[in-house]
Amino acid sequence: MADHNDRTPNIPGQRQEHPAANFPPPSGPSLEEREPRMAALREWWDDAWDDGGFLHDRWEDLRQAPELGWHSMANWVKAALGLAGICAVIILLDTATDVLADSIRSLLTAVPHVQVGADTSTGVFAVVDQPIRSYIATHSALLPISASTVYTVWQAVGLFGLVGGFLRSSGARLTWTAFGACSIAMVYSAAPADGRTIATGLAVLAWTAASAFALRGLTLRPAFFTHIHNAGHQIEPHIHLPAPAAPPAEETPDNVHPLQKR
Repeated sequence: MADHNDRTPNIPGQRQEHPAANFPPPSGPSLEEREPRMAALREWWDDAWDDGGFLHDRWEDLRQAPELGWHSMANWVKAALGLAGICAVIILLDTATDVLADSIRSLLTAVPHVQVGADTSTGVFAVVDQPIRSYIATHSALLPISASTVYTVWQAVGLFGLVGGFLRSSGARLTWTAFGACSIAMVYSAAPADGRTIATGLAVLAWTAASAFALRGLTLRPAFFTHIHNAGHQIEPHIHLPAPAAPPAEETPDNVHPLQKR
């Protein structure tokens, strides 16, 4: 039986080879090869910071930018500042969008629920508002948002069209026109059959009266534009040379006679 405790005897004076000695040396530049590279890098760094070097000129552009102002500073400084400003605006808009979306969601879910036939308004306003509530509650059952949210959006769109139209915004006036047409159509569809004509007429009159504010300054008269072209004064230089005057008769010499035909 072989003895498992057999070991290679350690003979004095004999060199023992370690298994790691058979591994290849690590790859990569040696110390002698790295030193010239570091020297070249240090030389480039020194040259770049000397007068006229790349880094020296860029530092001068940054140092002189506050004194030169926006129009006179280096173009690359303008590009860097513009890029930084755009990134900052994007970050702020992203944050503001999240906050605004949460606020609108909270506002839309905080309104009371719209119910069919619920008498939540009184007076003349109920003639127009109650059919609109009933129409929205009836036709929004399969929507991913509640009827109260739809009703709140409808009110917000109307307020936007009224205020924006008063401020002479063309887009807001188009929104106000579409808002009025949709409101009249909802009143006509959801109002009771016996009072449908009166409810629709009151809705038209209410929207027309409110349009005096939303469409102020808007006229249906055709505009005529007359262009009057005034020709400027034209200067035409003329040079007039006077004819030479004839010499007096007494100054005519005696030896000058006119030609005569013989």
